[in-house]
Amino acid sequence: MLALALKADLTGVTDLLPLDTPEEPFFYNFKVQCTSCREVHPNWVSVSRYESNEVSGSKGEANFVWRCKTCKRESTATIKNAPRAYSHSSPPKRQNIIEFDCRGLEFVEFKADGEWMAKGLESPTKFSGIDLQEGEWFDYDEKAGEEVSIKDMKWEIIRV
Repeated sequence: MLALALKADLTGVTDLLPLDTPEEPFFYNFKVQCTSCREVHPNWVSVSRYESNEVSGSKGEANFVWRCKTCKRESTATIKNAPRAYSHSSPPKRQNIIEFDCRGLEFVEFKADGEWMAKGLESPTKFSGIDLQEGEWFDYDEKAGEEVSIKDMKWEIIRV
């Protein structure tokens, strides 16, 4: 099992979460490595928990099915549960966002594309459309009367 973990400095916001619904699925973008030949695929791949793909030669399905171009082995990854919100903590702590059951492949790098959301730490304000591609985000919470931010983001893929 692998988990996508995040450590970030949240100011004025908490419960950072990808927008991930059946109507608007979130696509987790990774670099993938074959565990047989250790080749890292040069392109980014996308995994959604709402997509199901048939696994060759079995009755099973997985969210992501991939064939290594080097050794031709087929590998799979399945998202185990809904993403967990990243909660504000001081100092920032590493927290697992989502877990994957990977067979024959490993995710080695994550790119935070897609839409994220959070809520005000001291107010009922809901923030949506958060873009984390630049590695930080800044906004203003009208209800709390202060600037809010997400910065010093560190994504890791860890074994669980």
